[in-house]
Amino acid sequence: MTRVLISTASALALMAAAAQAQDAAQTGEDGVTRLEAITVTANRAPTEKSKTGSKVEQVTQEEIEEKALVSVGDHLTRLPGISVASSGGVGTATGIFMRGLGGAYVKTLYNGIDISDTTGTQVLTQYQYLLTGGITGIEVLKGSQGTLYGSSSIAGLVDIATLGEAEEGIHHSVHVEAGSFGTVRGHYGLTGAQDGSKIAANVTGFRTDGISALAGGWERDGYDNVTLDLAAEHRINEAFSVFGSLLYIDAKAEYDALDSAPPYNPLPNDPDSHETATMTGGRFGFNFDLMDGRLKNTLSVQGFKSDRQQAWGGSFIGTRQKVDYQGSFEATERVLLQYGVDRERQDAEGAGGGPLDKIDLTGVWTQAVVEPVDNLVLTAGLRHDDHSMFGGYTTWRGTASYLLDQTGTRLHSSFGTGFRAPGLYELYGPGVGNPGLKPETSRSFDIGIEQRFLDGRLTADLTYFNVEVEDLIDWQYTGPNPWDGKYFQVDGIRKSRGIELSASYDVSEQFKLAGSYTYIDSKITDAYGSTYQQARVPKHVAVLSASVRPAEKWTLSGDLKFAADSVDGGVKLKDYVLLNAKVAYQVTEATEVYLRGENLLDQDYQVVKGYNTPGIAAYAGFKATF
Repeated sequence: MTRVLISTASALALMAAAAQAQDAAQTGEDGVTRLEAITVTANRAPTEKSKTGSKVEQVTQEEIEEKALVSVGDHLTRLPGISVASSGGVGTATGIFMRGLGGAYVKTLYNGIDISDTTGTQVLTQYQYLLTGGITGIEVLKGSQGTLYGSSSIAGLVDIATLGEAEEGIHHSVHVEAGSFGTVRGHYGLTGAQDGSKIAANVTGFRTDGISALAGGWERDGYDNVTLDLAAEHRINEAFSVFGSLLYIDAKAEYDALDSAPPYNPLPNDPDSHETATMTGGRFGFNFDLMDGRLKNTLSVQGFKSDRQQAWGGSFIGTRQKVDYQGSFEATERVLLQYGVDRERQDAEGAGGGPLDKIDLTGVWTQAVVEPVDNLVLTAGLRHDDHSMFGGYTTWRGTASYLLDQTGTRLHSSFGTGFRAPGLYELYGPGVGNPGLKPETSRSFDIGIEQRFLDGRLTADLTYFNVEVEDLIDWQYTGPNPWDGKYFQVDGIRKSRGIELSASYDVSEQFKLAGSYTYIDSKITDAYGSTYQQARVPKHVAVLSASVRPAEKWTLSGDLKFAADSVDGGVKLKDYVLLNAKVAYQVTEATEVYLRGENLLDQDYQVVKGYNTPGIAAYAGFKATF
C-alpha cells in the first residue's frame, strides 16, 4: 500500500502532493513506497517540497475526505501559524490570520482565480462562503510573496484546487450529512480523465438554522449556500494544452445587527438582518512548450465578480479582471529561469455611494532557481508593480534549502518584501476615502530545521518567523459622531514573530499521529506610540490529531485543539480546548457511513468578543462513489 509522507511542518495530518502536481517516489528500508510531496505555489511551478526554502503547508484530498469538515476555514485553523475567527456560527463574517496578520495580507486563489472581494473596507476573501465540497487540495505558502504574487500577499497565499489527479474514465461521488442546529448538506462530484485530459465538476449545497450570532440572544441566525465549480484541462499534444475553471457561489447569511440610533446597542434577536452574496469567477488559458519542453509558457485571463446585498437595500458590487503571462526556461539541469507579466483592473460600487472608481495594477517579475551543488537549492526573485494611483513599487524574495542526506536533516529559510495596495474603499469611500494613500510595505524572514527519523516515518519541523509591516493604513476618528472618520497613512508598525513546531508520525499502516504548537507574538504600534496585541490571534495554539483503523472496515479519527491568550476589544478572551472526533464504517468498497462530533467537551468560548460559537454538535453522513 502506498503511503504519503510529508516532509514539512504540518500539524494535522499526512499530506500528499498538491493538486495539479506530480509525485517523486522514494522507497524506504522497510519496503514501503512514500511519495515526496510536491508544491506548486512556492515557485509557481511543480517543485519537490524538500527543495523549497519557503514554508509550505498542505491539506490533501485524503484528509479533507477523512475529516468531513464543512468549510475551508475549518481546515486552515488546524494548521500551524493560522487562526480563524467567525462572528457567530457557520456563514457569519469570518477572518483569517496567518502568522498574526489578517485577511487583507493573505491572497487566496480558487483554481487560479483571485477571489478576494474588492468592495470591502479592505480587499480580502470572504471565507465564510467557502465550502469543502469537491476540493482536492489546499496549499498554504507563508511569508511575504510580493515577488511571485504581487499585492496583498504580505503574510502569504492560500491556494485551493478542485482538479486533482483523476483516474481514467468517468467517476461520480455523492456525500450527504445531517445533524445539529438543523444542518443539512450534500455534494455531488464528477471527475473524468482520458489521454492526459481531465475534468472535475461539483455541486455543493448547505443549509443550517444556526445559532444566535450575538451572545445573549435566542433567535437563530441561519445560513444557506449553493456552490458550483468546474475545472478542466485538455491536452491537445505533448506541447500544447488548454485549461479553464468556473466558480459560482450563491449564499444567504443571517446576522445580528446594531441599533440604528444611539447608543447603537446590539440587537441579538433581530430576525431581519441578513446578507445575500453571489460570487462568480472564471479563468481560461493555455500552456505551450518549446525546445523539447525546456521553454514553457502559460497565458491566462480571469475575472471575478462579488455582489453582496443587504436586507436594508444596500448593495456592494465589485469586479476584477486580470491577464497573466508566465514563462520559464530550463537553462541547464541545475538552473531554471522564470519570468512573467500581469495586468489587473479592480472596480467597485458601494452602498448608496455609487461607483468607487477603479484602479489598474501592472506587474513584471523574474526569478532564478539554482541548484549549485547537490541538495542545495537557492532562489532569487525581483518584481516591479505599477499602480495607477501611487506609481511604482519593487519587491524581492530569496529562499534557500539544504538537505543533509546522511542525517535526514534539512535547513530551510526565506526572506523577502511585499506590499498591500490600498483598496478602492480606502481610496474613494464616500466621506472616508483618501486618494493620497500609499501602499503598506513589509519585510519577512523565516528559518527552520526539518528532521526525518525512522526511515522517514517520523518528520519534525521547527521554524522561527518574523514579519514587519510599515506605512500602515488606518481609519481614524475625526468626530463628533461615531461614524466620523477617514483613512490615513499613519506612523505605525505591525510586528509579528514566533515559532511553529510540528511533527507527523506513521506509527503503522493503521495508526497515524500528528501535532503542532504555535507561539505568536503579534503587536501593533499605532501613530501615538501605543503598543497592543493583535486582536483575535491567540499567542499559544496546540493541536494533536490521530487516525487509527482498529479493524478492516473501521476508522477512528479525532483532533484536540488548545488556544490561549487571545484578546479582542481590549479584553482577554477565555482559553479553550476543542475536541472533535469521527467514526467511519466502510460498508462496501465504494460506500461509507459515519458519525462525527464537534466541540465534544461542550466548551463555552468566544473567538470574537460578544459573539457565540457553536456548542456540542453531532452529525451523521453517507458517502458513495460509482
